[in-house]
Amino acid sequence: MDTCDNCLTVPNSGQEDADNDGIGDACDDDADGDGIPNTQDNCKLVPNVDQRNIDEDDFGDACDNCRAVKNNDQRDTDLDKLGDECDDDMDGDGIINAMDNCKRVPNVDQKDRDGDKVGDACDSCPYVPNPDQMDADNDLIGDPCDTNKDSDGDGHQDSRDNCPAVINSSQLDTDKDGKGDECDDDDDDDGIPDLLPPGPDNCRLVPNPLQEDLDGDGVGDVCEKDFDNDTIIDPIDACPENAEVTLTDFREYQTVVLDPEGDAQIDPNWVVLNQGREIVQTMNSDPGLAVGYTAFSGVDFEGTFHVNTVTDDDYAGFIFGYQDSSSFYVVMWKQVEQIYWQANPFRAVAQQGIQLKAVKSSTGPGENLRNALWHTGDTGDQVKLLWKDPRNVGWKDKTSYRWFLQHRPADGYIRVRFYEGSQMVADTGVIIDATMRGGRLGVFCFSQENIIWANLRYRCNGERKPESFHLFHQRYLEGGKVVNEWLGVENIY
Repeated sequence: MDTCDNCLTVPNSGQEDADNDGIGDACDDDADGDGIPNTQDNCKLVPNVDQRNIDEDDFGDACDNCRAVKNNDQRDTDLDKLGDECDDDMDGDGIINAMDNCKRVPNVDQKDRDGDKVGDACDSCPYVPNPDQMDADNDLIGDPCDTNKDSDGDGHQDSRDNCPAVINSSQLDTDKDGKGDECDDDDDDDGIPDLLPPGPDNCRLVPNPLQEDLDGDGVGDVCEKDFDNDTIIDPIDACPENAEVTLTDFREYQTVVLDPEGDAQIDPNWVVLNQGREIVQTMNSDPGLAVGYTAFSGVDFEGTFHVNTVTDDDYAGFIFGYQDSSSFYVVMWKQVEQIYWQANPFRAVAQQGIQLKAVKSSTGPGENLRNALWHTGDTGDQVKLLWKDPRNVGWKDKTSYRWFLQHRPADGYIRVRFYEGSQMVADTGVIIDATMRGGRLGVFCFSQENIIWANLRYRCNGERKPESFHLFHQRYLEGGKVVNEWLGVENIY
């Protein structure tokens, strides 16, 4: 209830309150209670009346994890409260940086099979020498071993796909036999086939060769309330059929800059709160993404979107199906219509309202993709506009909106709804598109500061198809068409 919320007008799902004054940090003009307003305070969450700052970076000594060394990113890989810039063992694995072939990834064994002086634990091409670790398309696979051949379109190239002919973006392999669950007849390797006689296995992901089921409900005793046996009961498990994913968490994320050249604007600045369930972007920036590392097949993704300023009127949104920096879906919302201020390489016009776009860029990050994202409409070899809100309504300042995404990539099903309170403000209807067959989730910004994405939640949903999908499918079957004919782009309302 609102009476328990310490910020009634600003989303703050973690309810952070540094000075314990009952006013949440997100809406407290002096979050640490030291008498210095946040806008002037070099330690917003730690009292420091003297504002002492030896290294003259953006953080006062009272809250600076490297007091004598400038480090505005405050990065602390091993979470030892000593920033990487002044920590001689950044990953805390006992091997000092100067001797460590993976400075930010613990690897006591220092294994380096390709001899390129980059340890296997952090090597984007562990079998091919690539000391520079170049990854032009931001897909976490180094350029020398990146074939970009992906037969099933699930975002994993065939040479690294544990089901190269079956869509399985999550790459789940419960029994670790090298064959993904989607193409493995016995996921838990207990001798009971998943579906074929003498199965089906009543605990598909947990070995139980005797198939004990005392209550006779068809679910084995060992997985009765916890299907994947990850100690998180199914009702609160983000992925009840994937033991590797239990809770929504964006604390670890990949930064993707979509216009890396030139100086049109600065790069985004991401701040993650509430144990990875809230993200804030503070700068008026170039287009950019913060992308989680978990890949999904079918997924539901929801969150609260809020622009916490009356300054500017540009784009914010979220992404799904991220496969690389040239291939992803983006839901983006513009407050007002505007022509992009750089006319090269082409004139880009942004209309106000919510848009759903499929990005499939032939050039990747740069001015072409930048202008194509800004532009409302299709841009050849860059972006396809799948849907736009016909009402042409922009987001409102300091107003919270809740979004709900359903994506079933095996069927090409997409649907997004937005709410302001209990009132639905937009619904894409059913969109059928097969450009990306699964991928990672994240958030998107372009030239808009002070964006909050709060109370983020994702849930694996590969098997269950929404009712609207069945209705849509039936409509096509009744028209004498077959499934392959509607795996392009269609929608209904």
